[in-house]
Formats: sequence, structure tokens, C-alpha cells
Amino acid sequence: MPCPSPKTFDTLQNRLLDWCHKNKRILPWRDRPDAYSVWVSEIMLQQTRVETVIPYFENWMRLFPTVAALANASEREVLNAWEGLGYYSRARNLRQAAKIVAGDLEGKIPHDVETLRKLPGIGRYTAGAIASIAFGMDEPVLDGNVKRVYARLFDVTEAVNSPKGEKLLWDIARENLPKGKAGDFNQALMELGATICAPRSPRCPICPLREMCMARANGTQELRPVKKLKKETPHYIHAAGVIVGEGKVLLAQRPSKGLLGGMWEFPNGRVDGDPSRGVAKALRSGYSLKVRRKEALGIVHHAYTHFKVTVYVFRCDPLSIPENENLEWVLPGNLGDFPMGKVDRQIAGMVGR
Repeated sequence: MPCPSPKTFDTLQNRLLDWCHKNKRILPWRDRPDAYSVWVSEIMLQQTRVETVIPYFENWMRLFPTVAALANASEREVLNAWEGLGYYSRARNLRQAAKIVAGDLEGKIPHDVETLRKLPGIGRYTAGAIASIAFGMDEPVLDGNVKRVYARLFDVTEAVNSPKGEKLLWDIARENLPKGKAGDFNQALMELGATICAPRSPRCPICPLREMCMARANGTQELRPVKKLKKETPHYIHAAGVIVGEGKVLLAQRPSKGLLGGMWEFPNGRVDGDPSRGVAKALRSGYSLKVRRKEALGIVHHAYTHFKVTVYVFRCDPLSIPENENLEWVLPGNLGDFPMGKVDRQIAGMVGR
């Protein structure tokens, strides 16, 4: 894949930087270009829309204004602050990485990509963003927005979510990086992808790079980027129990690793057939709980990244509850103190109805 000629490259660089200077959005992390703020914002922005992230970022900085503050916070405090953003491993990795920085690196976030990538949750893209934006290093970035911009600018026919396509795009990103201006240029690329070079119906007539975009010249901008087809998303049926005893409800904490790691949930499990008949068996096999099902409380639908779930919720009476540090009886008024995923937060809203 050829890169632009020096004249074209200079035009691309200058046009994009000039456009971004005049049109970039006012975002809270742009007022705080320190490494910690860049790091937190980039982690939050992974697979999450900017407008969703803004209030979470502002609240996070109030609660954990420094690496040391985050390192000293409990997992529950961190997950509570993250609740609703999803992909909770991001929050756990942030806290774990902060503990490493505070304990092993004298509280200083590394400048170089190689050391940054050794921290939990920091991959090639995030390391490049921190190094270029916070420390002025000449490092490229390649998030979803930048992939889309380069795939159209160079009319890339390889699937961008394939190893070959991703390698090609990283090569393009590095070849087109303006030395000494990588941080501003990377942010300009992200901004262009977020506001102009949209996934659908790109706003080509007002794009500052329209005259040098190969996909626009070839009429293929709506066909780029090319992506490999994903497998059909499976759909699972679960039954959950709101187990009530002596004015309290039973919560279970999920394992620290995996989906929703460390979060709290109402005991539940996958069922075959009638959920009302399967709830007791699911809770027995999954948590060693013996319960008596009572009335149905409602149904919750949710889509995760790789599967969809429908959860049938039932009020249950406890018959036998084992002693287990991952089980806790909670007053209904205190459910907000326990970090939960979206499904369980909706179930919490059914308690007391």
C-alpha cells in the first residue's frame, strides 16, 4: 500500500491539523493532557461513545484524581464508579496497573511504549496514545476511528479486523506519522473518524481530506472499511432468583476474572425449557442454594459483545443457604452500594415491588 508523496503527505498533515484546531470538540480530558488523564480517558473510550464517557470521566477524576488515589481504592469503589460503562475488566486492570505504577515505578507512568504495554489492560493502541499525547513521542495509534479513516483514505481492500489488514494499517499509520506532531495528529485522526468519516454515510463533502481520499475517488467510501463477517450471536435463557429472607436479599459476587468479574449479582443460571421450572435447579447447581420459587417478577433482555441473554426473574424463599464469603445478605436500601452489571441493576429495581 503506497503512502502519499512528500507534497501530498505535507498537505494531508497540514490540512488535518488545521481542521482539527478549528473544529475539535471540547472534551474534559483535553483540558488535562497529563499521562494519567490520557490513560483513563483512552481506557474508558474503548468500545464506548464519547457522550457516555464524559460524565464517568469527570466523576472518576473527582474520586481518583491521581494514580496513587486509584491504587489505594478498593475494588468495590472502583467498580462502583465504573458501573454502567461495561467491559468491567477495564476498571479492574486500571486499578491493578495503578498499583504497579504506585508500588514499582515510583508513581511515574512510563514514557515508552514497551514499558507501558507491560501494564495490565494497556495494549498497542493505548500505549501509543499515552506516549504520543502525554509525552510527545512519535508513536502511531490505530483505534476504530483511525482504522476507518486510513481504510478509506487509501481504499484498503483487506479486512481491517484480520491480522493481514491490521498489520497493513499499522504500517500505514507509522509511515504517515508527522515527526514531532504525533500527539496532535493522532487526536486529529480520531476526531475526523468520530465526527466526519462516520461508519455510515460519511460526510465526504465537508471532509478536509476529500481531495486525496482514494475511496472517494473510486466511489467505494461506503464499502470501506472491509470487515470479516462475524458469527451469528447466540441467545441464552437464564433464570434469576431474588431470594428474600428476614427483610434482606441474597447477592453473590462473581469471580474476579471473566465476564463482569468482581461484580455482584442475583443468583442465576442458564436453563433449558420453562424458566419457572428450571430456576431452583439452576441455583442449586450454580451456587449450592436450595430455594422455593414463588411469583415471577419480570423479564430482562440484554446484549453482550458475544451473546444475548433473556433473564426471567423470580422471587424465591430460602430453604438452605451455605456459608460462603461470596454470598451476602443485603438490605434492599443498600443495593446501590454493590457494583452490578446492567441486568442485575434492573433486577434490583424489582426488589420491593
